[in-house]
Amino acid sequence: MGFSLMRNQKFMPTIKHLLIISIAINAGLLLKLLHHEHEWAGLPGPDTNPKNEVRLVKDVLRKAKPATDQFINLDHGDPTMYEVYWKQMGDKTTLVLSGWQSISYFSDTKNHCWFLEPGFANAVTRLHNLVGNAQTRNYHIVVGTGSTQLFQAALYALSPSNAPEPMSIVSAAPFYSSYPLIIDCLKSGLYKWKGDASKFNKDDPYIELVTSPNNPDGSIRQAVVNGSGGILVHDLAYYWPQYTPISFQANHDIMLFTVSKCTGHAGIRIGWALVKDKEVAKKMTKFIEISSIGVSKDSQLRAAKILDVIADTYEHTEKFDKATLFFHYVYNEMAKRWRQLRSAVSKGQTFSLLDFPVEKCNFSGQRFGTQPAFAWLKCEKSIDDCEKFLKKHKILTRSGTHFGSSEKYVRISLISHKEEYDEFIRRLSLLSSMNSPHE
Repeated sequence: MGFSLMRNQKFMPTIKHLLIISIAINAGLLLKLLHHEHEWAGLPGPDTNPKNEVRLVKDVLRKAKPATDQFINLDHGDPTMYEVYWKQMGDKTTLVLSGWQSISYFSDTKNHCWFLEPGFANAVTRLHNLVGNAQTRNYHIVVGTGSTQLFQAALYALSPSNAPEPMSIVSAAPFYSSYPLIIDCLKSGLYKWKGDASKFNKDDPYIELVTSPNNPDGSIRQAVVNGSGGILVHDLAYYWPQYTPISFQANHDIMLFTVSKCTGHAGIRIGWALVKDKEVAKKMTKFIEISSIGVSKDSQLRAAKILDVIADTYEHTEKFDKATLFFHYVYNEMAKRWRQLRSAVSKGQTFSLLDFPVEKCNFSGQRFGTQPAFAWLKCEKSIDDCEKFLKKHKILTRSGTHFGSSEKYVRISLISHKEEYDEFIRRLSLLSSMNSPHE
């Protein structure tokens, strides 16, 4: 009957049909091989659901694609490096929320920050006291949707509403590239971006943003402007023992922190500010109330669970394996990545990196130099545009021009997935050893 159908030309096989049939047969063979491979390893075979089988084949084919054909995006500081650790921790940070939870806008009406979950506030205080990187006693905690919202809230709280001119906002170059974008986005009449703090010489009131360790170059910062009318806001997102020695307990007027760079959970979108002045804390809370009517309770509860688990691993070491000590684990990973990076750069004279002084960390007791989440890489020789040069070799970075610096510099994220980072190191090693930067 099949032959008669072909004679009647109701079904005529084409090259396209044959190709589909061939792919299907090979996919089936591939799945069979995978099934046997799992059986030899003592593992269950692939799911027999047809949709899952198709998905598995696609995953295998995708992973088989040569990494050298792909761009490596190291522009953003997406902390996917942390996934390995949290997978290792299994369900220790699993949080189950019932449908009736987080119904109300309010968390604690007795607190000036009425949407701050008490459990999150306690977890923040507990972690700072453990690490010793910031004082918490007599400070007010304000929670925000990441440190970006808190930064905006601080500017709102510190800028007089009746001033004849907008408050000047400055930061020493190279400064965080998002500062001018965030400040000038709404064209606010309260404040205005004035650029590099080292070049600011006016007698007008100003707010200086001090990022330490600094993004992008990892340097330990202090205030640059010495004017009498200045107010300081300290962005301490990276002042954690995996990135830099904890050499003192910070006690600045306003200190900003974020879960994304502390634990790697950027998707939770939670940050917090430690604020000395109660009235400033109230005004920051008002800004968040106006802009987003508070902050997600679910995110706060999840963040609190994560911070508490980190503290638990140190306070109850008898219950945990040494490999689960969070800051030690991530410190070792950052140290390894910086060794790889410096080794790659040392293969030639195409690139250069900053050196950091070695200090003792009061938290770990170790002596080491800062090992930032970003590398501030300089292209030497006749390479004038470092971002453009690396892009030719399918490495995406962020130009120094975005940070108020030269285009000979780029900022490179070091906290991406291991496979991506390893491929970056391989390519950088080849570029470093080239005889000519334009080869």
